[in-house]
Amino acid sequence: MIRIVFLGTSAGIPTSKRGLPAIAIKIHGDLILLDCGEGSQRQMMTAKIRFGSLKRILITHLHGDHVFGLPGLLHTFSLMNREENLEIYGPPGLAELINCFVNTSQLTYRINIIELKNGEVLDFKNYRVITKTTDHTLTNYAYAIIEREKPGKFHPEKAQLLGIPRGPLWRKLQQGDKVELPDGRIINPWEVVDKPRSGLKIVYTGDTAKFDGLISFSREADVLIHEATFENSMIKKATEEKHSTAAQAAEIAREAKVKLLVLTHISPRYDCYENHYNEAAKIFSNTMVAEDFKTISLS
Repeated sequence: MIRIVFLGTSAGIPTSKRGLPAIAIKIHGDLILLDCGEGSQRQMMTAKIRFGSLKRILITHLHGDHVFGLPGLLHTFSLMNREENLEIYGPPGLAELINCFVNTSQLTYRINIIELKNGEVLDFKNYRVITKTTDHTLTNYAYAIIEREKPGKFHPEKAQLLGIPRGPLWRKLQQGDKVELPDGRIINPWEVVDKPRSGLKIVYTGDTAKFDGLISFSREADVLIHEATFENSMIKKATEEKHSTAAQAAEIAREAKVKLLVLTHISPRYDCYENHYNEAAKIFSNTMVAEDFKTISLS
């Protein structure tokens, strides 16, 4: 089960309805934060997320609207007497920025700061994270979070027909190991277990102009979270500022054959996002516009 909670969906400036960029992801017991805009810790409180268990933070780039929630959050952890290490990943320059944030604080825990490179793969127990440099005004990493393969479905009726006694042998077969029965027969996992299933894939672009490199990077993602700062009427401004329109995000989603497109990073100039939705949905029908505290559950 993966749970995605949108904590901040505005761009540049918060509004009365939208906070600054931050997304919480709960995956196999790990709590991850994608970006940490100003006010992110309060958004987590409002969303009833136990952020004391936050394990790692992935920062897309170092523009203020994506990182200015870090000083308060890191300070709060010390006030909570946090002891567990915190991992923070991001582009070059991240360490200097965080050290500036915390050099006057007495932290109760250790921060492991990891500056990433394009194409780097982070391996964790139940998932991996891959980086991709996008087209923005400074180094921005899109992140793909990909679950490990899931075991195929176990068929107990097949096991019973083969005379495999219930218990440890069933468990070993489900874990992918062949087993030997008391009568000497060797049973292979494929005889009672389906092929492994691909894990879920979530891609978050951070800030970017329309960038065709995201097509292969997002290929067949279950969820593509793509910035959509502008409506299509402002495509010239989007190009100049290295941002995307909703329609451009939809074009990436269509070409990448993703299952769901979620638009976020909406310019505060828009009180209503109906045009964002309509412009994207004409190109890619399975589109939604993120709102603060909207939740997506995947399994």
